Amino acid sequence: MNIAMIEAAALRLKDRARRTPLLSSPFLDEIAGRRVFVKPECLQHTGSFKFRGGWSAVSALPDDIRRNGVIAFSSGNHAQGIALAAREHGIPAVIIMPADAPRTKIDNTRALGAEVVLYDRATEDRDAIGATLSAARNLTLIRPYDDGQVIAGQGTIGLEIAEQATELGISGADVLVCCGGGGLTSGIALALEARAPHLRARPAEPEGFDDAARSLAMGTIQRNTRLSGSLCDAIVTPQPGDLTFPIMKRLCGPGLVVSDDECLRAMALAFDRLKIVIEPGGAVALAAALFRADQIEGEAVIAVASGGNVDADVFQRALTLYA
Repeated sequence: MNIAMIEAAALRLKDRARRTPLLSSPFLDEIAGRRVFVKPECLQHTGSFKFRGGWSAVSALPDDIRRNGVIAFSSGNHAQGIALAAREHGIPAVIIMPADAPRTKIDNTRALGAEVVLYDRATEDRDAIGATLSAARNLTLIRPYDDGQVIAGQGTIGLEIAEQATELGISGADVLVCCGGGGLTSGIALALEARAPHLRARPAEPEGFDDAARSLAMGTIQRNTRLSGSLCDAIVTPQPGDLTFPIMKRLCGPGLVVSDDECLRAMALAFDRLKIVIEPGGAVALAAALFRADQIEGEAVIAVASGGNVDADVFQRALTLYA
């Protein structure tokens, strides 16, 4: 993995991905005690940053391999990113999704033309299911984070942040990233290393699923004891990836951990002050920016709002509790 792969992905994504802005609000600044900027990837195609990695990976495949189709496993955002990229390339896509994924994500993935295979994330191994299906149907497996081209696609967000920080005169800041397996975090970290070394990527995670934070603290990959039970389903993964963790270990600052309730509060504040809709897993970085101010360095903080695919009842709960 290197900056050249990210720049190549940016060229393939040109006129495909949306260049999302950096949003701000003085009300959020007051809560955090510093300038807060939010990168709303909830406004990206399919409602999350995952379209970038999906398009990067599918478009990088040789034509003769790509036409056979692709397979992926995801709780929903990677699923939709791959499904749309596959549809735009005119190829089949099979998506393995946990049965407890938000109904919105399952329905949207099917609506984008993908075949959805459901599994029990507590008792079944999605890797094994994916390996079996990919071998049987000659499909190319595109992993949600431990894939070089996926990481490269997500890293294009870091290129945009570097440019936007310069435009806004941000001289130093922590860039907080909602972190599951680490594809987004590591991609952004690589881009910042090359284009904005004064900015530091840091993973943000929900309580009880803080494998990246613990792995960074211990220096070795740590695994979560649970694989379900958080509102932040989009970033619940077993452990950091074999490709992503070494990058995070080399480039990222310490991880930050927030509660589900703090994510709900961040969702309500984002809607009230920025007029954007973000899902619990996509609100983790903003929650950390607002409610872990004592653990953040710099006169400003940048939070990536990674996705907005939230079921209506969960979003209503956030607004009822905190709006």
